[in-house]
Amino acid sequence: MTAIWSVDTASFCDNAKRVKQNNTIMAVVKNNAYHYGLEFAIEQFSKIGIDTFSTTSLKEAVRIRELSPNATIFLMNAVYDFDTLREYRIHMTLPSLSYYYEHFNNLYDISIHLEYENLLHRSGLKSIDEIKEVLQHHHQNQQSHKMNIVGLWTHFGYADEFDVPDYQIERDAWLEVVDTLISEGYMFEMIHAQNSASYYRENGVLNHHTHARVGIALYGSRPYQSIAKDSIQQSLTVKGNVIQVREVSKGDYCGYSFAYEATKDHTKLAVVDIGYGDGILKTRAKHEALINGKRYPIRALMMSHMFVEVDDSIHARDEVILYNNDIRVDEYTFKGVGANSEQLSAMNHHSLIKEYR
Repeated sequence: MTAIWSVDTASFCDNAKRVKQNNTIMAVVKNNAYHYGLEFAIEQFSKIGIDTFSTTSLKEAVRIRELSPNATIFLMNAVYDFDTLREYRIHMTLPSLSYYYEHFNNLYDISIHLEYENLLHRSGLKSIDEIKEVLQHHHQNQQSHKMNIVGLWTHFGYADEFDVPDYQIERDAWLEVVDTLISEGYMFEMIHAQNSASYYRENGVLNHHTHARVGIALYGSRPYQSIAKDSIQQSLTVKGNVIQVREVSKGDYCGYSFAYEATKDHTKLAVVDIGYGDGILKTRAKHEALINGKRYPIRALMMSHMFVEVDDSIHARDEVILYNNDIRVDEYTFKGVGANSEQLSAMNHHSLIKEYR
């Protein structure tokens, strides 16, 4: 028996349709589509009419072009392999004023999205004045071949925060940039800013924006807790198996380094064939697993195993579910285990059986 990472394809597509609605979506497919598999995600998103994708990896951008010859592909990290960008028709961010002046001659025939830094401070032009400086310098550039400024974008780093004013601050600052540029006659083929949290907070795409740049919701996790569970559906199941059930006595220590001490006689522990080597976070193991429709506490986590305290109804070969739509990734996000993407990224697809149903 081996632990399994499994996706229900019909459920995945149904969720993506529900998230997309009638809006224009740029699907974030970075990090192998949140480990759902780039090929799988591009195929399923394309089926429901999504033809615009973003990633942080040039290698992934090239693979997307191979999978989807007519897609619009946006690279959120700046790179220096300009020939590859041209060859595969990949759009790219402009990350700073210094990058622009250093490389504008090399960026000819490449579609560029001007990035506004905002509160995240990860990348981008620092102010509207810097954005205008690039636009004006570009307009005055008389070279026959030069870069094509087609997009304007930012990232909201605080859209899933409700107890602080930062989302409203970054949102207002960004909308002022967009409104000012448009009022002054600047035109962009693409304007995008919203992640999943902002997309749901705003009930769709912001004014003047061509796309919402949605990631985690497309993969079945709510970006914040007040979103109704039935509005975002998880298609992923991660499960192991009960290898055997052991009975221990009060005072017995179980697992490495005194991981768990039994508090009563005749304690039954299911030995399960999944552990942190398969990508189960230690913080996730502070909670429970689902066996035969009932939740049982996880007592100890090892590299390839875990102990789950069970009752007499549990037997060898019973399935042990760590994640499915009844025991969701986002539930444990809200319990402090780690971000949705952190839990998904931890999964070890070399040790787990990976299947699409």
